[in-house]
Formats: sequence, C-alpha cells, structure tokens
Amino acid sequence: MIELGQIAQKVRSKNAGPFWLTIDIFCRNRVDFERISSALDTEMVAALFRIDPAQVKRFDIADLNVVKFSLPRPAIQGTRSDRDMHGAAWAVLLEEMEIA
Repeated sequence: MIELGQIAQKVRSKNAGPFWLTIDIFCRNRVDFERISSALDTEMVAALFRIDPAQVKRFDIADLNVVKFSLPRPAIQGTRSDRDMHGAAWAVLLEEMEIA
C-alpha cells in the first residue's frame, strides 16, 4: 500500500460554489492516472469524507490525466460552522489515503 500523494503530482481541493467542494488529483502521466483511477473507488472517497456515495460526483479526465471529485460541503461556505472557508484542507485527507 502507498499513499495517494506519493503517486499523484498534485492533489488540490477548492470551493465549487458555497455548497460544493471539488478535489482534483493531477497525475504526471497516463500510467499514474490509470493506477490511481483504478485503485481509487468512489465509495472509499465517500467513506473518508463521511458522505453518502450517491452525493459524490466523479470525473475521470483521461486526456488531462486528472481524476476529479465533487462533493457537498458539510457546512455552507462562510457560515459560522464552516471550518475551511476556501475548501483547501480537504486535499490533505485524500493525499494520505492508502491505495494499492
């Protein structure tokens, strides 16, 4: 097992509006893209973020060697209960996920 962040070139998370987050996994080449794409299951990502898998949107963009996830924010951006206004901290959790 290896951490996703050790394979990916970059893992980035950010706002996708006040209600959604997006997490992008940029791969150096097609081989890394295929490895991450096949090893990273949408249900695993949903479990990591404690979200219903039906709410997670996944986009595998082979031409760009990118795997992208969009998911609802746990709190609306800017509200008192929002602990990450820019959505930047979510990437770290995914970077540390172990995959085959």
